[in-house]
Amino acid sequence: MQEKIKISEFNRETLDLVNQIIKRYPQGRQKSALLPVLHIAQSENDGWLSPEMMDYVASLLNIQPIEVYEVASFYSMFNLKPVGNCVIEVCQTGPCWLNGAEKIRSHFETRLGIKPGETTPDGKFTLKTVECLAACGNAPVIQVGTEYHENLTPSKVDELLEQWRAENKKSHTNPYL
Repeated sequence: MQEKIKISEFNRETLDLVNQIIKRYPQGRQKSALLPVLHIAQSENDGWLSPEMMDYVASLLNIQPIEVYEVASFYSMFNLKPVGNCVIEVCQTGPCWLNGAEKIRSHFETRLGIKPGETTPDGKFTLKTVECLAACGNAPVIQVGTEYHENLTPSKVDELLEQWRAENKKSHTNPYL
């Protein structure tokens, strides 16, 4: 498991990017940049949002920390505790469930030795269940970073796990760089 990384500020390149995003919105409406800035902050902090990181985001946007906490805790795409290098999100909504998502989730649990919300002891994989990934026609579906994997079967899961292990998959990279 990764140790908590304390970041007091972004590097110059990241801060420039954040400022470009903030400038997209009218003066006094910098809170509108919260979602993209949280994505960047999460990627800069090994895939999760520590309280220190959320406080830093609040200071950049000139908003109250509670406003950041409310948003970060609402969306499943944000992690409020350390995660593995590869975060596997299994859709658990009706269409996926009817098409075998429970079997896929169970297969991940067996192969990785973890339950949803847990990370493998080597820190490589975190398993999560999430609500609709909006790919119902190709259920069951998982998301890893920005990649969707659809029409899953246990054998496809095995192939993906082999691939991710071989390439030491890291799913929480900065989507804006």
